[in-house]
Amino acid sequence: MKISQKGLYALQAMMVLTRRYTQGAIRIRDIAYEENLPEKFLELILLEMKNARIVESVRGAKGGYRLRRSPADIRLSEIIRLIDGPLAPFGDADQLRALIDRDADHRALYQVFLEVRDAAAKILENTTLADLISRGPEEGSHPQAIHRKTRKKKDEPSVLPMLARGEGND
Repeated sequence: MKISQKGLYALQAMMVLTRRYTQGAIRIRDIAYEENLPEKFLELILLEMKNARIVESVRGAKGGYRLRRSPADIRLSEIIRLIDGPLAPFGDADQLRALIDRDADHRALYQVFLEVRDAAAKILENTTLADLISRGPEEGSHPQAIHRKTRKKKDEPSVLPMLARGEGND
C-alpha cells in the first residue's frame, strides 16, 4: 500500500496531538518543529482535518490545534481516507469482486488481491491513534528526543518519503 507524503505528514501531526492530548491546544509551529514538517503544508493539512471534524482550532495566546475526540476514537483508516482516498492498494472491493465474477482465467489472482485489500483495510480500521501511542517508541528513539539532538539537513534522505513512494516495503 502506498501512502502520500501528505498522508504521512497528517499521521505524524496526529501522533503529536495524541501524545500531547492532555496538554490542550498545540501550535502548528510546535508540531512542525517536533516532527520536522513544513509549517505551511501542515497548516493546510490541519485545516482539512478541522473541516472533517477530527481536530479543532483554539484561538488566542494558548491557541493551536487539538484533537476533537479521544485518540481511542480516531482510526487510522479515517485519516488515510480523508487525505489519500480509498484504502485499497489494488482498487476498491467492488471492482475486484466484479473481476472475480467475470474473469475466470484470473479469478484466483483477483481473489488474492481482494484478500490483501481486506486485510489492509481491517488493520487500519482496527488501529486507533491511541493504539499507536500505546505501542510507544523504543527508548531514546522518540521523535522529540531525536529532534532535539540533530535536526535533519534539507538534503538528507528520510525513510518516510520512501514509504510514500512505495519503496523499501517488500
